[in-house]
Amino acid sequence: MTAEEPVVIPQKRPLLAWILLCALALVWGSSFILIKRSLVSFPPEQVGAGRLVFALFFFTPFLARQSRQADVRVAVRHRWVALLASAVIGFVVPAFLFAEAGAHLNSSLAGALNSLSPLFTLILGGVFFGQSLKIRQAAGILLGLAGSLLLVFFSATGSFQLNKYALLVVLATICYGLNTNLIGRYLSHLPALISTAWLFAFAGPIALLTLMPTDFLSRVITHENNWSLGALVTLGVFGSGLMSIFFNRIMQLASPLFAASVTYLIPIVALMWGVLDGETIYLVQFAGMGVCLAGIWLVNKS
Repeated sequence: MTAEEPVVIPQKRPLLAWILLCALALVWGSSFILIKRSLVSFPPEQVGAGRLVFALFFFTPFLARQSRQADVRVAVRHRWVALLASAVIGFVVPAFLFAEAGAHLNSSLAGALNSLSPLFTLILGGVFFGQSLKIRQAAGILLGLAGSLLLVFFSATGSFQLNKYALLVVLATICYGLNTNLIGRYLSHLPALISTAWLFAFAGPIALLTLMPTDFLSRVITHENNWSLGALVTLGVFGSGLMSIFFNRIMQLASPLFAASVTYLIPIVALMWGVLDGETIYLVQFAGMGVCLAGIWLVNKS
């Protein structure tokens, strides 16, 4: 007799990927209220650049250690174009766009608009990266989009309203969709900590150059700005720093599309912060949340 081999069932969506996805949704869903609090004392361009600089500070010890490793230096040297493109498209441009939009939109609306990212991940992945998609997954993306549209169009007044600042967020989600595919194609084989640290090694100096001509330092050392500074540091260290590691790790564990589905959960967190901040949430918004969650389930259904 031979020992019976155990039956191993492959797990397409590891538990760790779901845990990281939930943590990511919680922190990134809170980023819009953090932007709002940061804007109390800092102008939009300083909020956009400042979060990237603080993220760079967070990664500096990791970069110092990694730069002494020959294999890491070789990997970065061979992929510096992809790292630079991803840093600009996925971090620098969206940071400034969200900061500018956050000065004119409430945090819950910005969070709802962010749900468009998976749609652009799908479209750009199919058009430029040759990725195939099942009909069920396409239906889930469209369902999630429908839920996000409910959140967008009924977010503040209960009626359709569109303005140029909302379009800035849409442009940022296009950047996110393109960057998700870039990372999935060119950088996903690198360890998450290495790829993310070096993304900010490129993004951080660009942001620092934009801060140098401003009065950012004088605002930082002003005691009255402590709460806004704390929000900005949290936004940079956790929102742009640590959670970017989580995002890249999720793509390694699952797929770029699964990682992008975090943007369906972000509006729920953003809207809850909106309630705490005195924003009104209508019944149709809760319906939109439910539709978004149904879209996530359909996209990731085995």
